[in-house]
Amino acid sequence: MWAREPVEADSLAFERSLWGQGYRLVAGTDEAGRGPLAGPVVAACVILPRQCEPGIFKDSKQLTAERRRDLAARLFALPGACWGLGVVSAAEIDRINILQAALLAMKKAVQALASPPAGLLPDYLLVDGKFTVALPLPQQALVRGDSRSASIAAASIIAKVRRDEIMAELHQQYPQYNFQQHKGYGTAEHRRLLREHGPCPEHRRSFKPVGLALAQAGQGRPGEGSR
Repeated sequence: MWAREPVEADSLAFERSLWGQGYRLVAGTDEAGRGPLAGPVVAACVILPRQCEPGIFKDSKQLTAERRRDLAARLFALPGACWGLGVVSAAEIDRINILQAALLAMKKAVQALASPPAGLLPDYLLVDGKFTVALPLPQQALVRGDSRSASIAAASIIAKVRRDEIMAELHQQYPQYNFQQHKGYGTAEHRRLLREHGPCPEHRRSFKPVGLALAQAGQGRPGEGSR
């Protein structure tokens, strides 16, 4: 007896349900860069057209960098698709903490979508994670939303691609940390270079490994636990 092929879940199910309830502009939002020791957190907000092929948009963490760039290009060229980006700096992350910074980046992404040239304010927002965004919009938080909603998955791809671009730009400014390779994440190489050179302005001082490096250099106390 042949085993049945697994049926892939409809990644537009949430969007279709909301469209059926009368919402026209359903957007998904997600962020990239909560875990790294350096660089900003970047969020995107995406409105997909109803006739798109949702299966092409996957959780960005499951894709290669090349595939993410390819899908981002396809999304940018997709008729009817709209997007906005939001960026929150390492300094702001230290000031308000990484969770609040991620939510702020998503808020900025929604606001960017509502600004020209798109000028579209969503009438419903699907948010990746456990928390909603501080905006007067009906919205729903979806845990693992980037694997359940095509709109959120598309946002995760754009956010990750843009953050990788930013880290490549920072690599030109601070080549001693090799940001282009590890994108600011706490790899063994990055931690070694952090110990050798000390933190730069793009390092998140509230993250423990960076705080320890500052303390060793006599520039401050260890930060709170690394996220």
